[in-house]
Amino acid sequence: MENLRSQFEAVALPLMPSIYGAAWRLLHNEQDAADLVQETYLRAFRTFPSFRPGTNCKAWLFTILYSIFINRYHQQRRRPSLVALDELGDTVADPSAPVEFARLLDDRTIQWEDAEVSAALKQLPDEFRLTVLLVDVEGLTYEEAAASLQCPVGTVRSRLARARRALFESLREYARERGLLPRERRAGSD
Repeated sequence: MENLRSQFEAVALPLMPSIYGAAWRLLHNEQDAADLVQETYLRAFRTFPSFRPGTNCKAWLFTILYSIFINRYHQQRRRPSLVALDELGDTVADPSAPVEFARLLDDRTIQWEDAEVSAALKQLPDEFRLTVLLVDVEGLTYEEAAASLQCPVGTVRSRLARARRALFESLREYARERGLLPRERRAGSD
């Protein structure tokens, strides 16, 4: 038992800041995030014998976190209304925006704790927000995110594309003000 505990502490505990960050971004409340992380680590310790050494412990912890989030929090709250893809497409001016935004996510000048970014993330439905957090913020692969979210890889790709498109629209001016996007050219200024 002592060996199991020391292995758990060596593998899982260093990831706690990342797990807490994801919980906070999901819940936007320090106490609720701390409770979610505590429950995640308690469940992870109980099931640690099932963890396969050499696999991605961060993805495994996110799987547990997401499962608890869904079971404990998501069902207690009113489910957010989902926007149909064709409705979202009508609000997006540039169809290449998701690709451009994906490039911007890799730019370390973006401050994820800025009020504008936090507000844009908070506006996303939970499924989309968590997908962006897992893939674009935490750096999980699509396959690892799909395992964490307990959904097919295609669903992760779809959610990520829709979330990036919505974030691009929400953060377009924010990105321009910080020099991350070129200024729009005015008609007739060629």
